[in-house]
Amino acid sequence: MRASKFIPLAIRSVLYRAAVVVLILGWSENSFGQKVVQPVLGHRSVEILKVGKLEFKDLNKNHQLDKYEDWRLPVDERVNDLISKMTIEEKVGFMVISTTRMAGDQSFQAGAAKTEITSGFNEEDLIQTTNMFTRKPLPSPNMTAAGTTKGVLTYNLRHFILRANTNAKTIAEWSNNLQALSESSRLGIPSIVASNPRNHVTIDNSIGLSVGTTTFSKWPGELGLAAMRDFKLVREFAEIAAQEWSAVGLRKGYMYMADLATEPRWQRVEGTFGEDANLAANMIREIVLGFQGQKLGPHSVALTTKHFPGGGPQVDGQDSHFDWGKNQHYPGGMFAYHLIPFKAAIEAGTSAIMPYYSRPTGPQFEEVGYSYNKAIIADTLRSKLGFKGIINSDTGPIDMMPWGVETLTIPERYQKAINAGVDIFSGNADPTVLLETVKKGMVSEQRINESMARLLKEKFLLGLFENPYVDPDAAAKIVGNAEFQKKADLAMRKSIVLLRNDAKLLPLAKGTKVYFETCYDNGRTKTPVTVFKPETNLWNLEFVSTKDEADVILMWLIPNGGGLFSSAGTPIELGLSKNRIDVAHVNEIKNSKPTIVVINYTNPWVIDEIDNGNLKTVLATFGTTQDALLDVLSGKFNPSGKMPFTTPVSMKAVLENKADVPGYLEPAGYALFKFGDGLSYK
Repeated sequence: MRASKFIPLAIRSVLYRAAVVVLILGWSENSFGQKVVQPVLGHRSVEILKVGKLEFKDLNKNHQLDKYEDWRLPVDERVNDLISKMTIEEKVGFMVISTTRMAGDQSFQAGAAKTEITSGFNEEDLIQTTNMFTRKPLPSPNMTAAGTTKGVLTYNLRHFILRANTNAKTIAEWSNNLQALSESSRLGIPSIVASNPRNHVTIDNSIGLSVGTTTFSKWPGELGLAAMRDFKLVREFAEIAAQEWSAVGLRKGYMYMADLATEPRWQRVEGTFGEDANLAANMIREIVLGFQGQKLGPHSVALTTKHFPGGGPQVDGQDSHFDWGKNQHYPGGMFAYHLIPFKAAIEAGTSAIMPYYSRPTGPQFEEVGYSYNKAIIADTLRSKLGFKGIINSDTGPIDMMPWGVETLTIPERYQKAINAGVDIFSGNADPTVLLETVKKGMVSEQRINESMARLLKEKFLLGLFENPYVDPDAAAKIVGNAEFQKKADLAMRKSIVLLRNDAKLLPLAKGTKVYFETCYDNGRTKTPVTVFKPETNLWNLEFVSTKDEADVILMWLIPNGGGLFSSAGTPIELGLSKNRIDVAHVNEIKNSKPTIVVINYTNPWVIDEIDNGNLKTVLATFGTTQDALLDVLSGKFNPSGKMPFTTPVSMKAVLENKADVPGYLEPAGYALFKFGDGLSYK
């Protein structure tokens, strides 16, 4: 992989020794006369079978080499052999993916990002009985997460989502324990562990969106990556992140979002690459190729691109996690425009695609959620776009977000979704009802086998059947290492956008006295305003404690609407005062001294409350650090970022916006800052 140049020398030596082991073990030829190299076999309890100089794992413990255990054979042949050996219970268990837990895991509680989690298995089932999105009782049975041992050995689960946020060595040790447990099962089928993004500075790190600040290398938010307009660095980001993820045993990403931010109120804009389909397509292409490589292999992280066919054009910006936000529409007739980034993902080889919860409205669509929508999945995604990979439902469309099919029974919902094309269901740890659906003949075993073939092929290509284990000590050295973070720090700086420099305050002159205030209110803190006083001053500036001492005031505004899961169905406002910014305070300060206003955008905020003709110096950030910002303001780094979306001039303009149309195509007078805006010093 191209990213190997980023690996520190100490880590390269570990990989080199592994390669030497492969060569020492020898090579042979397969049935086509091609040379085959002995892979490293990771195992804990199964025996090793020897064929000449070559070794194989006896995964089903029958003391003979089965086709699915023979790494020399074509993947499709191995897949078909394993399917023939699996019971219907094992197949159905393979078709659900649930949240898995660690002992002491606090990832579902406030402050989870700061909680250390010990390694081990949680034997208790997490039973959820109420739909948090509709406040109604859930059908029974319903488990959104299962104790790991019970999930693997009783329910035959092999797909898991890890939400826990802890150190690299702990995750790696936990992953090894999970794989050892899976290896002990009847057929020894390894597990695969997925995660939401772990490498970004983000405001809304809610469960299911982003893990937030972690020990992994820290990069700008997704909007910030798009603002860089540096596709080479985007590829490098993905290659670096893939090394970190693989090192701890995370081999599948529930990411990235190919959705377009065409509705400025949508509560998931932060996770997109902006409003422009071609920019998003270029971003998705580089990210898929960076994480997966040109094809899936032992060093890849398989991606699940989401949310087909694009979750951006939500009615009134409400999100379809919730009953009040279930409808999606295309008032501008731009359905095809939203498919462009998904086409790029497919061309790049994305392993899986996730449909969204939303149900489309209008006579051209069946008004059912996309996981149930045959015209969307089978006809558009499969037939028209030619996608041959895994179709992975979002979390909970069967029990929690069954939009448009509420009157169907749970088995009927499974039936409709599978017939539409879904291969694996996220958000349920108990496959009992799905099994009953199959046993009743509502879904044929042949159709189940089609999904099994796709799901198993991914695991074989990733090399999990040969070696699913990782080195915890190496993981601790790889994850978040200094060489990786150096690249991420560059991205932090390249993501910052200079929008106005009318007063020519920037770059700040040497010795300027700066009062630097950060305004951020998360709804819990008693000090929403903090004053920055660096321990080490790297910028030839003088940082003062009061505005009266300052030559220049720097205000970094970080609006916060409370996050996706604080939604209550009320109208969504984009004004600063509606998103926890003290507008009166900002206006008082900026009217007193020359002021630099920096706004962190997670949505296209409306800033007319502070922009009344005297806001001369404005920058945009999309998840970055204070050091990166000061490097730009001081002139140590020349700003180069470009806006990934258009920001509307007023809430009136927002309300007149067509939800599926990018801002730069809206009528004249819509935009305050346009898509692509961005200045430099020279």
